[in-house]
Amino acid sequence: MTHPLRIATANVNGIRAAYRRGMGEWLAGRGVDILALQEVRAETDDLVALLGPEWDVLHDAASAKGRAGVAIASRHKTTAIHRVAIGADDFDSAGRWLEADYEVGGVPITVVSAYVHSGEADTPKQAEKYKLLDGMTERLAELGGGHAVVLGDFNVGHRELDIKNWKGNLKRAGFLPEERAYFDRWIGDGWVDVGRRFAGEVPGPYTWWSWRGKSFDLDSGWRIDYHLASASLAPTAASYAVDRAPSYAERWSDHAPVVVDYAL
Repeated sequence: MTHPLRIATANVNGIRAAYRRGMGEWLAGRGVDILALQEVRAETDDLVALLGPEWDVLHDAASAKGRAGVAIASRHKTTAIHRVAIGADDFDSAGRWLEADYEVGGVPITVVSAYVHSGEADTPKQAEKYKLLDGMTERLAELGGGHAVVLGDFNVGHRELDIKNWKGNLKRAGFLPEERAYFDRWIGDGWVDVGRRFAGEVPGPYTWWSWRGKSFDLDSGWRIDYHLASASLAPTAASYAVDRAPSYAERWSDHAPVVVDYAL
């Protein structure tokens, strides 16, 4: 007997602003069971009030108020916070990594909401990004033996198919060879990029477009929001969708939610 589980990830670019623009209507009609959020940029009380009483909310805010912040919300699944800090002891991962353990039909599954730094080549910002990616590599090795999915805004396009203008970004953070090599290692260790598995060898589907210019209208975007599933969970993925807004005016974030159904 299978148990359907719909998991979504969304960088909300500030959840209060997202709700003012229509996020609540999207969520109400999408049938999501577990929701991973990034760039919450709000207090836990704000998050709970916006999502409503049917959601159990876990939230790890950034050390700097109004920055980053990750959350996981579920519709009354059995849950326990597993870990919120990764990487070296002197590294501040607050607001960027949150794990939760759930049980669905007797099957345990770990869900992670991750928000990787945007970075900036050859600056301290990029060094911080690599610290988080190193910490992720260590933790993925530990999680890979069970049912686990790491969701979120990784701020890296893995392959040329993942960025519309990849040639113009070869030396910029988000498409540096050193960043992309982390994906090669994770996938080599058995983790599965669910989006690429479903889309095949085609450009996109993109998940982020700049607010500026005609990026959204021209579909000149980046695929930087992922479902990275462990080897045992990946075969249960039954569908994959990027919920791209119908028009620029209807966007509630510069990212689109990524929704996957798993049949556990």
